[in-house]
Amino acid sequence: MGLTNKVPEKDVQKTFNKIAGSYDKLNSIMSLGTHQKWRQKATEKIDVAPRKILDLCCGTADWTIMLAQRYPHSQIVGMDFSQEMLKVAQQKVGRSEAINIVLESGNAMNLRYADNSFDVVTIGFGLRNVPDANQVLQEIYRVLKPDGQLICLEAFKVETPIVKLGWKVYFNHLMPLMGKVFAKSQSEYQYLDDSVNKFVSIKRLAQMMQNVGFKDIEVTDLMLKAAAIHAARK
Repeated sequence: MGLTNKVPEKDVQKTFNKIAGSYDKLNSIMSLGTHQKWRQKATEKIDVAPRKILDLCCGTADWTIMLAQRYPHSQIVGMDFSQEMLKVAQQKVGRSEAINIVLESGNAMNLRYADNSFDVVTIGFGLRNVPDANQVLQEIYRVLKPDGQLICLEAFKVETPIVKLGWKVYFNHLMPLMGKVFAKSQSEYQYLDDSVNKFVSIKRLAQMMQNVGFKDIEVTDLMLKAAAIHAARK
């Protein structure tokens, strides 16, 4: 297995620490305002009655909060490696008044949790940013309970010929420019663009999950395959 993201992990961490304050605004721009609807659709894939959910690479906790509100009697653990993103997340959790969320700092490549700890693991727009997505998938599989679910929401390089050119212009030119204008972080948003373009395909990610041992893998394409939900079971 090789690295799926060749940018050094410390550099990725610095990137997210730097853009934490403007990440939510730019995320809405990057997804054309659809990222929350995508999370809602991904959440609907959960078909177990979870007592404990891990929202891995939780960022500013959008999905963490959504899960907490949908499952008020479940414990939701939001974990991320960026301290600045977690600071923003803590503020948002406080405003949400959710009392079933725990935010923790950690490394998705080496989870501190015991085997068979969670009923569901979610990861939104995070898998492409880790050094080795295969290792993270193995860790997710390990900490999931038998018959537990992985719900992965991720952005992908658009391969559909009719829209490929438009998306290339948007991500390669407009998005970094917006990062410069709105967040004064052109190079950081250029990284986000590169991370999408250099990540594995939708089909390849499903195969990686199968190789780890996941079963019942269901793929739902979003916005002409600019993003996808992968739902799988241990």
